Amino acid sequence: MSRKSERLINLTIALLATKRFITKSEIFKTIEGYEGSSESKERMFERDKDDLRSLGIEIEVGSFDPLFNDEAGYRIKQERYQLDLGDITTLEISLLSLAAQAWQGASLDDAAQRALVKLNSLGIAVDETNLPVSIPFLSDGGLDLPKITHAIAEHQILEFIYRNYDLSEENRRVVPIGLSTRSGYWYLTGVDQSIEEVRTFRFDRVIGSFTVKKGPKNFETPENFDSQNLFERVESFDAVVDVRRGKGTSLRALASSTKSIGEWDQLQIPILDVKSLSALILWHGDDVYVHSPVELRESIVSSLKEIVKAHG
Repeated sequence: MSRKSERLINLTIALLATKRFITKSEIFKTIEGYEGSSESKERMFERDKDDLRSLGIEIEVGSFDPLFNDEAGYRIKQERYQLDLGDITTLEISLLSLAAQAWQGASLDDAAQRALVKLNSLGIAVDETNLPVSIPFLSDGGLDLPKITHAIAEHQILEFIYRNYDLSEENRRVVPIGLSTRSGYWYLTGVDQSIEEVRTFRFDRVIGSFTVKKGPKNFETPENFDSQNLFERVESFDAVVDVRRGKGTSLRALASSTKSIGEWDQLQIPILDVKSLSALILWHGDDVYVHSPVELRESIVSSLKEIVKAHG
């Protein structure tokens, strides 16, 4: 990424995160890349504003205190930082998400984080929930999206090891026909060659990577394939945990059901990612007891042993 592109992204992040108008002098102190004389910084800033506006990003100009003739300030309102994409295909979604991942990486890099820290140090309140990256990030699970989109276009076969709903592992051979997202997760849909039926697989339950093989001749996408109904076929499984009354707010927010059992509540929580759920449970300490699945309990016990080994 060029220095100018990085500066533009960090400027956008700062203007989105701020709760008030921030002045040019404050921007020059917080955003890396504004260098040289005052005149040079002014010219760079004016060009950056023009570049952002040419991209459809509206920069609002106002005063920190409307009762006084203070230096003009700038900000970007979240409600005006929206883009209506209309109807797009699953392939187009996957390509757009690649661009979104570039934004995600840039907005979380050291320079961007330092900019937000500097804003805070200057007494400027920031709200990181205003940033687009606060929307659940579409993680590709470390897999290769360009490889997968190419396999879809060419009707190639993808071979991979998949962790099923019961945590068993199985080799799969699939002709991919679509990519989709839900709640921040990627899903691959394709024709499972072992049963000749359409199935949907979640990326973070793929173990290792995809292997691409030559696909069947004259392959045709199944009739009546509807990407909107993919998730009717997605298998899910729940964890059963006890949470102490008045505790575990974040776990309760994830629960599909809650049952009172005296001083504790028993929750059923859909397992989207064993590691993430393990980390969340560990955060709550002895306010949570895991009943099932066994694999989740073993993951937590293993993490606790590592903590004890590292810190005594």
